[in-house]
Amino acid sequence: MMHSIATIRFLFLFLFISTTKKSCSSIYGSNSAMMVTAFSTSTTSTRTQPQNTIRYRRRKPFVLNLSSEDKASMAQEEAAKLRELAARLRGEVSEFEQSKANAEKAVQAEQSKAQQEIVAKRERYSAEVPILKSDGSTVLERVDFPPRLGNGKSFIQAVQAPLPLGLILGEDETIPGAIRVDDIAEEGNGYAAGVKVGDLVRACTACQVIMETPTWQLLAGGIGQPKTKRFMYGTDGRPFEEVMDALGSNRMDPSGDNVWLVIEREEE
Repeated sequence: MMHSIATIRFLFLFLFISTTKKSCSSIYGSNSAMMVTAFSTSTTSTRTQPQNTIRYRRRKPFVLNLSSEDKASMAQEEAAKLRELAARLRGEVSEFEQSKANAEKAVQAEQSKAQQEIVAKRERYSAEVPILKSDGSTVLERVDFPPRLGNGKSFIQAVQAPLPLGLILGEDETIPGAIRVDDIAEEGNGYAAGVKVGDLVRACTACQVIMETPTWQLLAGGIGQPKTKRFMYGTDGRPFEEVMDALGSNRMDPSGDNVWLVIEREEE
């Protein structure tokens, strides 16, 4: 009995081991085939996969073979372009120089116009009169007389006339310190010289007697000799009586020269 039980256990163990080996071999065998197939596939794919690399090819230099006629034509075209560019630049330079010259002419014209206006205004309100110098000589010089008539339409004029002038003067009622011609005798010298009623007397000649003593007379104790000097006397702002005395002093002129009058007159 004991012998038969051992025999059965042995047979059962043998069958279990055989079955286990078959199953393992079937499992591992399929896996091995899969691994081999996968390996072979991966190997094949690795071999057939293209490489991701960039390759540069050297290009041969491009050589343009031109004939002599083509070269001459290209040179002519280039020369024509350069001439055209030079002509355009010369035109621009000429235009710039012309505009600059025009601007300079315009500036000069404005300056000349302004200078002419200044000269015209000075000539309008000035006159040449005899001026006594320190050495006793008399020189004609242009003297300015700012206008006193406020309308801007007056002018200055110098006249000469011998005594008597035949003028009636008076103080102006609207301009303080101004002497105006109130009336004039038509047969008088003043009327003949061009003086008109309404003129302002701006200046006149006057005479003054002085004692002139040479140095040798001073050393000898002399008192000198009387001498009459003649000069221009401005009447603006001066007292009326003083102006009348200045005009009357021209009688003391030993040479008897004409009286100078500077008048301001409104334009008609």
